[in-house]
Amino acid sequence: MTGNDDSILEFLHEREVTLPPTGLEINLEREGISISYSTIHRRLQKLQEKGLVKKIDEQKGYYAITDKGRDYLEGDLAASELEDDGDDE
Repeated sequence: MTGNDDSILEFLHEREVTLPPTGLEINLEREGISISYSTIHRRLQKLQEKGLVKKIDEQKGYYAITDKGRDYLEGDLAASELEDDGDDE
């Protein structure tokens, strides 16, 4: 898990929104959080593999936080409990 992962999850959770990577990039930037589109796209795929977000619309690529993602943010699920993806940059 990375700081970018936390920023993405927190944004989806706090705003209760479903967004594509481009929407996340724009809205995070408005909040003063600069994460590139390519990083957001890559991290969303990793977060989906871990079950922390789910893809809502396959064609448009909208993502939403899952209950497991909320558990992680609330501290009920430790990062060490998530499967290691070997890409925690």
